[in-house]
Amino acid sequence: MATIKDVALRAGFSISTVSRVLNNDDSLSVPDETREKIYEAADELNYRKKTVRPIVKNIAFLYWLSDKEELEDVYFKTMRMEIERLGKVFNVELMTYKVSEGIDKIPDNIEGFIAVGMFPDRDIEALRRKTQNGVFIDLSPDPKHYDSVRPDLVQITKEAIDIFMESGHERIGFIGGTYHNPNTHEEDMDIREQTFRAYMQEKGLLVEDYVFTHRGFSVDNGYQLMTNAIKALKDDLPTAFFIAADPIAVGCLQALNEHEISIPNRVSVISVNNISVSKYVSPPLTTFHIDIKELCKNAMQLLLERVVEKRKLSKTLYIGSEIVMRKSTK
Repeated sequence: MATIKDVALRAGFSISTVSRVLNNDDSLSVPDETREKIYEAADELNYRKKTVRPIVKNIAFLYWLSDKEELEDVYFKTMRMEIERLGKVFNVELMTYKVSEGIDKIPDNIEGFIAVGMFPDRDIEALRRKTQNGVFIDLSPDPKHYDSVRPDLVQITKEAIDIFMESGHERIGFIGGTYHNPNTHEEDMDIREQTFRAYMQEKGLLVEDYVFTHRGFSVDNGYQLMTNAIKALKDDLPTAFFIAADPIAVGCLQALNEHEISIPNRVSVISVNNISVSKYVSPPLTTFHIDIKELCKNAMQLLLERVVEKRKLSKTLYIGSEIVMRKSTK
């Protein structure tokens, strides 16, 4: 097992200096280059791996969602809680800022940021003036300058359609939400809807009347959209629906059950996220599991590569998913 002395010999510094650096002694003043050499030596020797992490200060956690948006979609609440937990694990001192406070509340001396939510161009420009070190989760608003970690929603959507088709479905519908564009103040099509349209068109199966969307990803939105579909299409209702997110899907199941439409015998349903409630609804929901912990962990690691290791080139990372088969599909 490596000792302080071994690390000191490898790094080329005194035992005292190495000890104080590895124990995060704030009173010690040494160049960043010295600290990096010591951390590198400690890593190479596998010295007390879990306690080698330096304290990383002045990191902003930008949570650009309203309380209502978080309440409607537990996906983002879970993400926020996981980032806050990982800050402690990775020895990162996070300062949380919400959209209601505005971009001007963020100090100019931040070392970096992790961001969740929709950011207008003016906010992105303001962030560029503050720091070059940043990671966005779930979206990539500025891939030229900043890192991002995203679930692979394109692949998820195509796989859902493939599963339906392999089960004999051709009349496949889509129910989802739109995003409010903070730059144009208009509603933008979600990547899941874009992919659904393109892939179904490629298969020669796209029916415009089978696509139902409205702003937001709430249970109420799903209930209303499925109710609209049932009333508009009647007997022409699709035999399968790909639904953009679990909260929407929960509302859709409620509407189908109220109208005594059998699931999955008459309508099969596949959704996205695998939130905790998805296995308790009636019937239990088939859904793609998005590993929020993996998204957040990779975001934190990318940020540390930027801040601690001084990486300059930006990265965009897509995280895969797996389907959890339940009773809402045959």
